[in-house]
Amino acid sequence: MAICHQSPFKLFTTIPSSSSSSKPKPLLRCNLSLPSRPSLTSTEPEPVYTSVKAFAPATVANLGPGFDFLGCAVDGLGDFVSLTLDPQVSPGEISISEISGDHNSKKLSKNPLWNCAGIAAIEVMKMLGVRSVGLSLTLEKGLPLGSGLGSSAASAAAAAVAVNEIFGGKLGIDELVIAGLKSEEKVSGYHADNIAPAIMGGFVLIRSYDPLDLIPLIFPDGKELFFVLATPEFEAPTKKMRAALPAEVGMAHHVWNSSQAGALVAAVLQGDLPALGRALSSDKIVEPRRAPLIPGMDAVKKAAIEARAFGCTISGAGPTAVAVTDDLERGKAIGERMVAAFLKEGKLKAAASVSRLDRVGARLVSTIPR
Repeated sequence: MAICHQSPFKLFTTIPSSSSSSKPKPLLRCNLSLPSRPSLTSTEPEPVYTSVKAFAPATVANLGPGFDFLGCAVDGLGDFVSLTLDPQVSPGEISISEISGDHNSKKLSKNPLWNCAGIAAIEVMKMLGVRSVGLSLTLEKGLPLGSGLGSSAASAAAAAVAVNEIFGGKLGIDELVIAGLKSEEKVSGYHADNIAPAIMGGFVLIRSYDPLDLIPLIFPDGKELFFVLATPEFEAPTKKMRAALPAEVGMAHHVWNSSQAGALVAAVLQGDLPALGRALSSDKIVEPRRAPLIPGMDAVKKAAIEARAFGCTISGAGPTAVAVTDDLERGKAIGERMVAAFLKEGKLKAAASVSRLDRVGARLVSTIPR
């Protein structure tokens, strides 16, 4: 049974930007399990909209020493999913009618059983017990594939929210994360450090996977935090990058990474960016194995630090490098130095952007009532 220790409230509203919700969310702790169940609702819900459009943000997983248990959402970048009641689609089923956006999106399957958005949508339909209507889904990729920015999780989160909301928002955060995790498991591996922040927003700690236990980490309101994201023209598939990791870890490195992860959590809660940056940059287990597989990554990290970033590491499985700062203009300058380092040392063209923390997570952006 999934247990979420919180008062009932409506989880998603039509919110165009995370900046419209500046107040920190109340502490939320969800103890979740992953049972096999056909439906979580006693009766099939009626659709309340003819069509909805949802957005889910990019995410930065690991945050240096937090491999598979720390992640956060970043503002402005992400995927859109539009969902429409479609009488041409068999009742209880979903059809992917279009995939657009990133030039590599044509690589994605339109078979919902092999598409991250489709898998999450189907899982939510099962949880709701939808049997009487068919749905048509369109996916607009704002995130490049294999970028280290949670591309698959953004699609899954947007799809999960879209299906839930078209039927009146019956499911809670816990069920939506479970649906997205089912998708991640098939597409990129069983890890929640992208899908949880994509749905919940902000920073998230995954305390446990069995049962799944999610703890939001509230970054103080009023503190400035900017993520500098430098993405080279290079694809780093998550499964390939996970295969590079060590099967065993020495005690000294275990103790070091544990202390850095603890320091990072404390820094987030205190809004201490210098401390956050130091911890972010201090991974001795995962980054040393992955950085050599991304041309120029070591030079990019060095360039970011020299440009006065508080810290820099690989975002997720890479190849995107992420640095943190408290100033927008400095963030732009840091990004320029990171892009130059990718080109000089890695012979890779790259693009940089500067984003704030997305405190909201996946959300509706438009609806058409029935």
